[in-house]
Amino acid sequence: MPRQEGVWFAGDLHGGFPELIRCARDLRPAAIILMGDIEAPAMLDEVLAPLLEHTEPWWIVGNHDTDSPQTYDHLFKSRLADRNLHGRVVDIAGYRIAGLGGVFRKQVWMPPQGPKFESPRDYLDSCGKGNWWRGGLPLRHRSTIFRSDMGFALAERADILVCHEAPSCHPHGIAAIDELARTLGVRRVFHGHHHQLYVQPDTGLGFSTVGTGLRGIVDVSGEIVFAGEK
Repeated sequence: MPRQEGVWFAGDLHGGFPELIRCARDLRPAAIILMGDIEAPAMLDEVLAPLLEHTEPWWIVGNHDTDSPQTYDHLFKSRLADRNLHGRVVDIAGYRIAGLGGVFRKQVWMPPQGPKFESPRDYLDSCGKGNWWRGGLPLRHRSTIFRSDMGFALAERADILVCHEAPSCHPHGIAAIDELARTLGVRRVFHGHHHQLYVQPDTGLGFSTVGTGLRGIVDVSGEIVFAGEK
């Protein structure tokens, strides 16, 4: 069976891959984007090996992907490490897709307040080398959003933004995501993190929003491929 057109968005997997692999093998989307909190139980390329001939996987990091060195390494030391969409725009299956992984944390930046640290370099200069991890940011902050992470959008345009945090149309969303989406000129925002599967076509923000849910899978139009778990 040839690959199908379009892109899928897979909500927070938290280590649960069987339904994603089954659906991808059966329906063969052109690409799948994992929306953070992946918590791969082994190297990501090994976990996704059954579907690599059927589709093209991409991913962003979630807050739980930096809970331990193991969960971090299973993404960032895998053979799919270069498929991290954070802080860039990539042409995927006919769409310009921008990515912002991670979450806002009050120790660094919790909008609407201004950032305490503009960039990872600023944080490292302040926290002391005894708090560094592997010569850089502490492990937990490898999934923290710094305002400098948004800088890529100033020179880019995109059709879709994928992020772990939600825009402000969600009860726990954050307006800084709205600003990023509008800077990029996207028509749709897909997000994870809150384990809610929903589609909001008219947000009043200039773009539609889709929450991908807990292990849910949706296509590029927001149609449900797999409803996931409550």
